[in-house]
This record gives sequence, structure tokens and C-alpha cells, in this order.
Amino acid sequence: MIEIINKQKKFWIAKKKFQDLLNNLVKIYELQDPVINLVFVEDREIKKLNQRFLQKNTPTDVLSFPLREKAPDGEYYLGDIIISVPTAFRQCLNTSRGLEEELMILTIHGFLHLLGFDHGQGIEDEEEKIRKKFIETYHEN
Repeated sequence: MIEIINKQKKFWIAKKKFQDLLNNLVKIYELQDPVINLVFVEDREIKKLNQRFLQKNTPTDVLSFPLREKAPDGEYYLGDIIISVPTAFRQCLNTSRGLEEELMILTIHGFLHLLGFDHGQGIEDEEEKIRKKFIETYHEN
């Protein structure tokens, strides 16, 4: 089960596109119906999480909280991806990307962290491969 939660109010989120993106990523990596929460938040909320878990007192673009465990109810909990929409918006102002594309890139990045990829350990190459495959498809629709 994939749940998309929009806790911020300033920017509209096309939840179906992110649902489809994550469903396709689940298929590519051959995961069996994992529970994933993708949560879009304000800077204030992600700053609190960044401080609590990484001891960094600033907002960031994306945080991933991998669980990768089976619950007593039989569900496989992959984890949570938290994205700051205002931070993503500021980042895309310095690129040729729009907000939706930036959010998709951050979703892919967060998903790969849930799988165990990390910076300097293959996440960059894997992310580039996935981006080429999906970003154009979802961004155009």
C-alpha cells in the first residue's frame, strides 16, 4: 500500500502521478506490496525532523526513514519519504526544472534510500538510470 499525504497547503500536488511513480518503482525492484508513505510537508516540519534525527537545524529537501521489516499483520513496511515542498520549490528556481519534476526526483531519491542505497555507494548511478526512465514519462502527462 502506498499512501501519498500532502500536509502543506501552498502548492498543489498531483497525488496520482506520485502514486503511479512509486507503483512502477515497486515493480522494477520486485517488491511485494510494500507499505510506503510519501509525505509532503512545510519547511518547519522537515526542519524538526532533520534536527531530531540528523542533528541539523535547517530544513532539507528530502528525508527517508527506512524500516524494511514485516509487521505482525503480515504487511511489509518499507518506510517513509518526507519531502519539503518549499525547499524543493527554491531548488527548482535555480534549474530548468519545474516543481513537479523536482518533487519526482526527490521521490526517486528517497525511495532509493528506503531500499538501502546511500550517498557515495551507488545511489547517484541508480538515480540517474531511474530518472531517465521515468521523469520524462510522468512529467509530460
